[in-house]
Amino acid sequence: QVHLAESGGGLVQAGGSLRLSCAASGSISSLNAMGWYRQAPGKQRELVAVITRVHTTRYADSVKGRFTISRDNAKNTVYLQMNSLKPEDTAVYYCAADNTEYPTYYDYWGQGTQVTVFS
Repeated sequence: QVHLAESGGGLVQAGGSLRLSCAASGSISSLNAMGWYRQAPGKQRELVAVITRVHTTRYADSVKGRFTISRDNAKNTVYLQMNSLKPEDTAVYYCAADNTEYPTYYDYWGQGTQVTVFS
């Protein structure tokens, strides 16, 4: 079993920055893809960014150029640096992880961290 613990959410003014962290623990030796999803009120959960074990990345079009995903395999931690935040980025952000490189569905999820951007 894998446990994911997110941190770093909060309240920020539009144009500001936040960095989210997600630390994985447990049976992590086979972990490959790690990513961030978000869910705004009344909307479906959507992919924000994903990074594989070899640091291949993928981003949602809405965050390209503003968000950067990175990973420290030695610390089993994935980060999401969010710059130039907009009110529409307000959501609960979830960390996800899977043993495959490009999963359709992720096996492991964190409990989520709230990000609120005010104008």
